[in-house]
Amino acid sequence: MAIASKQYHPAETEARWQERWEAAGIFRAQAPGDRPPFCIVIPPPNVTGSLHMGHAFEEALIDTLVRYRRMKGDNALWLPGTDHASIAVSAILDKQLKAEKNTRQALGREKYLERAWQWKQESGGTIVNQLRRLGVSADWSRERFTLDEGLSAAVTEAFVRLHQDGLIYRGEYLVNWCPASQSAVSDLEVDMQEVKGHLWHFRYPLSTGDGCLIVATTRPETMLGDTAVAVNPEDDRYRHLIGQTIQLPLMNREIPIVGDEYVDREFGSGCVKITPAHDFNDCEVAKRHSLPFINILEKDGRINENGGEFAGMDRFAARKAVVAALEAQGLLEKIEDYTHSVPYSERGKVPVEPFLSTQWYVRIRPLADFALQRLDEHNEPQILPERWRKVYRDWLVKLQDWCISRQLWWGHQIPAWYVAQDVSEIQAETPYVVARTEAEAYDQARIQYGEGVSLIRDPDVLDTWFSSGLWPFSTLGWPEITPDFTTFYPTSTLITGFDIIFFWVARMTMMGGYFTGQIPFRDVYIHGLVRDENNQKMSKSKNNGIDPLVLIEKYGTDALRYLLVKETIGVGQDIRMDFNRKTQESPSVEAARNFANKLWNATRFVMMNLPALPTPITTPEITEPVDRWIWSRYHRTIAEVDERLSQYGFGEGARALYEFIWGDYCDYYIELAKPRLQAGDATVGRVLYTVLEGTLRLLHPFMPHVTEELWQEIHGEPWAQGTFLATQSYPVADRQALTDELEQQFAQAIALIRTLRNLRAETEIKPGQVVPAWVQTTAGDRPWLTACQTYIAHLAKLDPLAVVETLPADLGQVAATVSGTVQAVIPLSGLVDLAKLRLKLEKQQQKLAANIARLQTQLGNEGYLAKAAPEAIAASRAELAEAETQMGILETRLRQWG
Repeated sequence: MAIASKQYHPAETEARWQERWEAAGIFRAQAPGDRPPFCIVIPPPNVTGSLHMGHAFEEALIDTLVRYRRMKGDNALWLPGTDHASIAVSAILDKQLKAEKNTRQALGREKYLERAWQWKQESGGTIVNQLRRLGVSADWSRERFTLDEGLSAAVTEAFVRLHQDGLIYRGEYLVNWCPASQSAVSDLEVDMQEVKGHLWHFRYPLSTGDGCLIVATTRPETMLGDTAVAVNPEDDRYRHLIGQTIQLPLMNREIPIVGDEYVDREFGSGCVKITPAHDFNDCEVAKRHSLPFINILEKDGRINENGGEFAGMDRFAARKAVVAALEAQGLLEKIEDYTHSVPYSERGKVPVEPFLSTQWYVRIRPLADFALQRLDEHNEPQILPERWRKVYRDWLVKLQDWCISRQLWWGHQIPAWYVAQDVSEIQAETPYVVARTEAEAYDQARIQYGEGVSLIRDPDVLDTWFSSGLWPFSTLGWPEITPDFTTFYPTSTLITGFDIIFFWVARMTMMGGYFTGQIPFRDVYIHGLVRDENNQKMSKSKNNGIDPLVLIEKYGTDALRYLLVKETIGVGQDIRMDFNRKTQESPSVEAARNFANKLWNATRFVMMNLPALPTPITTPEITEPVDRWIWSRYHRTIAEVDERLSQYGFGEGARALYEFIWGDYCDYYIELAKPRLQAGDATVGRVLYTVLEGTLRLLHPFMPHVTEELWQEIHGEPWAQGTFLATQSYPVADRQALTDELEQQFAQAIALIRTLRNLRAETEIKPGQVVPAWVQTTAGDRPWLTACQTYIAHLAKLDPLAVVETLPADLGQVAATVSGTVQAVIPLSGLVDLAKLRLKLEKQQQKLAANIARLQTQLGNEGYLAKAAPEAIAASRAELAEAETQMGILETRLRQWG
């Protein structure tokens, strides 16, 4: 038996297995099923998206868990799909239309939507194809899209029910408004950016003519809509002015001075201009004092007729004009440079404006209270890591009513019809009906408004997060009670990032709780970030993203997946990705690729040395100490990996496998097995095969492609008959196989072997040269040394290996080392030219000394420290520390061989 290729070639195998898995339908879950259900719904990526490192990380974690649960015997469903991404798709189409000197309004809704669906058909599959390239074991036969027929029906049903229950209403309130897309946007669609701006201080004259109050603002144009100035009622400087009025400059409008505890006495002058229609905090002040709301903006960001002489100006042009006008009147006190956070529309790329607009809202408190009750009384969902539980709970407590309407056309059109002839007639007070269909809307309207009533549908669409909030159950068939819904709902686990706990996780728990009476998932695993080579968060603004597809091309999917999972030590911790931007290489992903090759070569060796596929060995048949050791280590690794994965210990499980495969199995057991294989020992072949076959199953969730390829090679490619490693059972640990004492003995022996190998390298003894050695030990160490003496001698290339209590006095010049309480010595006479070795070490010492002096001079230079980049300074310090360590080692060697 033999594997032809000497090296694993991921480009040749990964796509092949992805196609075979999918063609065979091995990831299709059964509904109903006779096995325990396990279900994960994918956090749906935007249909506009392409694979980034965050996707690769998240999907690697999910797929590891799903493959593990499937092999454990669960009826595992990973349900894939994409989000229609209203704002992102609209931005793409609007950009295309602009290039054609056209607009969506001129094109018309019907043709605009035809174009949107055409774009989706042609370009919307990019992210799905890239997910397939990751080898995810999703059930693609159940793939969903948030605008598909079934999910659209679920969205309509949810809206109608919430409205019938009094939990959806329409009203005029402040929203985040994007002038570029001319739509309300959610908090998630707002990107806070640090901006170097100004703080303008203006004098607002008292109506009595007895002085003025100084107010400060970063948006001078908003003063056109001021309706009050607020001071703290406890501020002795201004308490006497409460109730008096200000003559608002430029607008000649008299506005009151109000007392409100919102005002921070220590900030600025202690006086705050109040613009209720364009500031969320000012809005709350206005409600408390019954102040009027004056909207000064058009939907496109221009000043409207309420802005007087500034009407028609763009908001930023008006800013300059207002400042100039106030300065001309002697009312500009001062201008300060001021760095502050400005909310930008993520898609429109412009600052958003608090804007008074009539929108649809969800009355959130009843939904949030149910989610809170399930969390507090039943710990549903269980959130990992625990620190995010409080964050999630605090969010539920503080939630305000949710604005769900968006002034776009691509999305779920709101199922409301107004009693009107044309869209232009729709006002805040226009009567309406909410219905599932237009026919149903007319039936309702005729009853309320008479037979001749005319209706026009609300042109707006729902916030994307509304449909996403239904995702865990709408994808399973809700509102119908389907076999999928009864089998897989509530789902088992949600794996997602911390950045959408509020916007998605909370909405799913609230919507799921309200419509199904159950929290939609048992566990929520919150993963961290993949940071760049400088430990910085990857972002578009920093342009420091790392393209996973580049790494997949270079090293293979399994290598990238394994590295991402292996680095996840501790639930929710961030991981750092090594990456050289000049060469587009990653040492850490390369190391994972080398691990795959190590496994490949080990399998190839085993199969080359087996004349036929042996029968698996069992615990009672194993008697040789080294066989009992590897068998114990194998079963202990099974137990550890199984326990880790059952508790979401992804990285810990991956590392345990790495240590076992690379260290115990490849570096030690295979090497010790070679003489026995050459001697025709059948038992060692059975041990090698049984451990290897089980290890491939154990590793499969982490590295599915290479393990499937090797397993198929071992078993004669049974995939043609529909048999795959991906559907085999996960190994089960045999507790009877565990031998703590033997494992401890071999751990000590391996530590001694490593120490002896290092000693040989330091003295430049040729790797294949067999040399004598003496090991000095106490009576306490003699049992394990005696038990492992043959193995130590073989792996460290020693003959003879003498185990003594006292070293002979006539060994001459020796190289010595210590491992634990054992001292080992190798006589150097006749093996090493010590004079030549000393000369070589002295030259290395001189070179190191020069490098240390150079680095010390550089790091002692204040000019360098002031000008150099922080990462360059850190690299120099690390280089100096490494050089000093090497110098210490060289000095020790020179003293030893003096």
